[in-house]
Amino acid sequence: MTTTTQFLRCRLCGESVPAAPVHVCEACFGPLEVVYDDAAIAASLSRETIAARPPNLWRYRELLPLNGEPRVGHDVGFTPLLPAPSLGRALGIEDLWIKNDAANSPTLSFKDRVVAVAVNRALEFDLPAVGCASTGNLANAVAARAASAGLPAWIFIPEDLEREKIIATAVYAPRLVRIRGVYDDVNRLCAEVADRWGWGIVNVNLRPYYAEGSKTMGFEIVEQLGWRPAANVVAPMAGGSLLTKLRKAFLDLERFGLAPGASRTRVFGAQAAGCAPIVEALHRGETHVRPVRPNTIARSLAIGNPADGPFAIQAIRESGGWAEAVTDAEIVEGIRLLARHEGIFTETAGGVTVAVARKLAAQGRLAADGPTVLCITGNGLKTPDAVSAELDIGPVIDARLADVARLVEGPPAAARLAPARS
Repeated sequence: MTTTTQFLRCRLCGESVPAAPVHVCEACFGPLEVVYDDAAIAASLSRETIAARPPNLWRYRELLPLNGEPRVGHDVGFTPLLPAPSLGRALGIEDLWIKNDAANSPTLSFKDRVVAVAVNRALEFDLPAVGCASTGNLANAVAARAASAGLPAWIFIPEDLEREKIIATAVYAPRLVRIRGVYDDVNRLCAEVADRWGWGIVNVNLRPYYAEGSKTMGFEIVEQLGWRPAANVVAPMAGGSLLTKLRKAFLDLERFGLAPGASRTRVFGAQAAGCAPIVEALHRGETHVRPVRPNTIARSLAIGNPADGPFAIQAIRESGGWAEAVTDAEIVEGIRLLARHEGIFTETAGGVTVAVARKLAAQGRLAADGPTVLCITGNGLKTPDAVSAELDIGPVIDARLADVARLVEGPPAAARLAPARS
């Protein structure tokens, strides 16, 4: 494999540092990002090269921040991109597609992508353990991938996380620690943990590498559309990294000649009204994101002080996109719409994306000159309680054909016509 990762560079002041498990610039405290060797990428990567590789995220490995071949994570990525005509009619979107990371391996969310990159980089740095601060999906993914890599894992989560996500983390036998407080409290603690013990906290000191894994969702969307860029891509926003990296993916594909016109894809952000700091800043016309206290059923998006918020706003504005927030009731309806029309059960973040897409369509903000893609980032089996109260779980009957007939055909005519007893 050609080594294409060169160093890290501050996104604010431009200061460069050697590649290491570090995420903050010592000169200005800005975030660091990976810099690649563009000449090496251009010389080695083509559509034909990509097509000849296995269907996983490593088919784009020159555009990912590893120095060698990946040691784990060969089961991750290349999730289905599905046409969604029925849902499109319900939302008022003519050419609608679903990028379904609810089917990702091994833990049924897009976090499997970013964690595969981060854990491989931890192995390259020879770190003693990995961990994360998480609202659920990341906890699942880190615990699973650490187990497959033979690394100790320390997982820090808010104490009130959904029980299903806690179980889906604990089964891999990490050191699971529940913290009194919200995600932002957990994240601050993890920064101290990384400094104290030198562990690879995937969304803290490994964040520059971790975040690059999100680009693979964008690469796949374009490749699966036959290297035809989408007109619009709608994605949920928690910390804002996914949407920012989708935009970067489209810019990468155009810069290296893989998908001319990809930079014209407009990116749209989706948040829950109970935790919408990025949306609120965008609507105010600001780049500074004011922290909020989360209060929403969409706990996987409940980050009140999003690290990449300003960069998400920049990506939205540069691409000509927009962002909206939806209520918890609209989130539940979004989950049900996707299930009813396309047979896909998504968690609350997916409900946010569907509901926001409907709002964007009603506002006339989605371009009609190409496909619209909704990024579904997690499986509904992770958050069943979000919709359980709204569902009809059916009657209980005896194992008799007559009882089924009453359900199918209604009561006998005589019974229907008989007067009610006083």
